[in-house]
Formats: sequence, C-alpha cells, structure tokens
Amino acid sequence: MQLLLARCLTLGARQAEPGEFTRRAYLNDKIDLAQAEAVADVIGAATAEAARSAVRSLVGEFSQRIHALLGQLINLRMYVEACLDFPEEDIDFITQGKVAEKLAAIMQELQSVFTGARQGNLLREGIQVVLVGQPNVGKSSLMNQLAGEEVAIVTPIAGTTRDTIKSAIQINGVPLHIIDTAGLRESVDEVEQHGIARTWRALESANIALLLVDAAHGITTAEKTILERLPSVLPKIWVHNKIDLSKESAKSKKHDGEAHIYLSAKTGVGVDLLREQLLKLVGWQPIGEGVFMARARHLTALAAVKNNLDAASQLLSQPELVAEELRLAQESLNSITGEFTPDDLLGEIFSKFCIGK
Repeated sequence: MQLLLARCLTLGARQAEPGEFTRRAYLNDKIDLAQAEAVADVIGAATAEAARSAVRSLVGEFSQRIHALLGQLINLRMYVEACLDFPEEDIDFITQGKVAEKLAAIMQELQSVFTGARQGNLLREGIQVVLVGQPNVGKSSLMNQLAGEEVAIVTPIAGTTRDTIKSAIQINGVPLHIIDTAGLRESVDEVEQHGIARTWRALESANIALLLVDAAHGITTAEKTILERLPSVLPKIWVHNKIDLSKESAKSKKHDGEAHIYLSAKTGVGVDLLREQLLKLVGWQPIGEGVFMARARHLTALAAVKNNLDAASQLLSQPELVAEELRLAQESLNSITGEFTPDDLLGEIFSKFCIGK
C-alpha cells in the first residue's frame, strides 16, 4: 500500500488535507457548516448518546431548527423594514403588526433550540470535575468508585497522590473527565509542592469542584481556607466522605445554596446521589429527540441572537433600532449554518478534522 501511494504521488496525485472532502461538500452546497462539523463529531463521539446526537446534527435536525428560526426572523424583518418606508402614515405599525407578540414567539423557539444545543454541547465537550481537599480525605477512593476501576493508588498514608490523575467516565451518556489531585496542605516536600501547584491549575479550567471533607469532623478551618482560594464562580459540591466510619446514612441536602452529599467512597454507598447531583448542577436533562450536537461557537451565536432580540423588545418605540437588532440577530444565526462565515473561520474548523474526512 505504501508503494502504491508513493507511486500515485509521483504521478502527480496528492494526499487530502484535513477535512478536505467534507469542506468540498460544504462549498458545493451538499451540506451546511453545522452538518459538516457534525461529521467530525460523529467520529469523535465519546459515548453512544453523543454519537446519536451527532448523527441528528449530521442529517440536518439542528440546521432545520435554525432555518425555521431564520424564516420567522426574516418575515418579521420584512414587516418592520416595510413600515419604515411609510413614516408619514399615522399608523402604529408596531402594534397593528403584533411585533411584540411575534418577537416573543421567536424568543420562545430560540430558548428551545438553545436548550437542545446546550445539552448537545455537554455531550460533546463533557464535564471537567476536579476532586479537591486535604490529604487522606478519600479523593482517590472516590475517583476509583466513579471510574469503576482502580485508577488511583489508595493507602492510609497522607499525601500518596503527588500528581494529578485523570480518568474519563460517563454518567447517563454524559462524558465526565475526573481529575484526582494532590491533597492541599503546607508541605516542604518539593515533589508534593509541584503536585499542589498542579491542583490549583486544574481548578482554573474545571467545570465543577468536588470538595471532600471527612464526615467525622465536617468543614474545618482548613476547608474554609481552600474555599477562599477557589474561583467564586466555580460550581461546587461538598462531599462528606467516610460515613461508614461516622455511622451516618447517605443523604443529599442543600446548605447556603450549595449541595452537600454524604457518602462512603470505600463502600460506594451514596455515590449515586453524587452522580445525580453532578448532572443536575450542569443542567443536564434526560436525553430526548430535541438534543443535537453543538459546539461552543453555536452557543455563542445563539446567545448573541438572544441579546439582540432582548434589545429589540425594549426598543419597540424606535422601529429603526428594532430593524437593526433583527438584522444582527439574523447574521448570528446565519453564521451557524455557514451562510455568512469568514474563510479564516472555515480554515480553523476544517483543520481539526481527520485527514481526508
């Protein structure tokens, strides 16, 4: 095969560039940009649910929802801009045309699309979960329970984990990237210091922090010190471990707006409560037909559309500004399917594909 390939190249052929076949399909209007991206998402899907959602995007379900929104938006734009051509008429076109009601209907549909896209983005990107706490509170044991295998060394010696350990798991089809970290404490050990520094770096990119404490003594000054250094916007779950020793029952409760889960990482009792809370915290809902694969840029575009529509609804007394906000909203929607997408963005998207895909 290598000799055959070499001969073909000698005779003038060349190897396909990353994403070239899919890019050609897009440029020749066989598929739109959202469908083209779904090709790579099907290949890279980490779970069965992610693959199903990517296939839904590939066959055009996501694009159809976007085009339906575009149709409503274009009709409203046509009406508003037509009204601007007759400023001398003493008619309240905004009220008679029920612009506010039509805007509300579009925003309701947009929210439905955004919810499905956000769910799909979770399936694509997964959730980065960092285990943090003092040494010997059971972080490695909990990681092993969540992973379903011995991925981290567990010993009674505090400070056994010196470096970050990563494991990919799934809960109800949602990929989770669990990161076990070095216990946070003052240490003169140079290796342990490096591990602690990596813990803080891991927390900077985390989606959720699991703060482990020993259920026997609860949240102490040491945990409060750790809490002070955590990013204030980082979602947190307090995990009270070792209830097998404290003789407490597994439970989940809320305190000061934060979730507290009582479990035993050693026996596995209460771990299901933690799994449920993890999905709840990121807004995951049971998988449905409305979930399709989506990327961060899609969510950004949909958020921009929402901002434009919100602004338009506040400017109904000024039709010129309403028309401008609707135009900007349409441009953002068009960027999802690629009707108005800069060439440099296309290059970036397709460069991440497998060779020839």
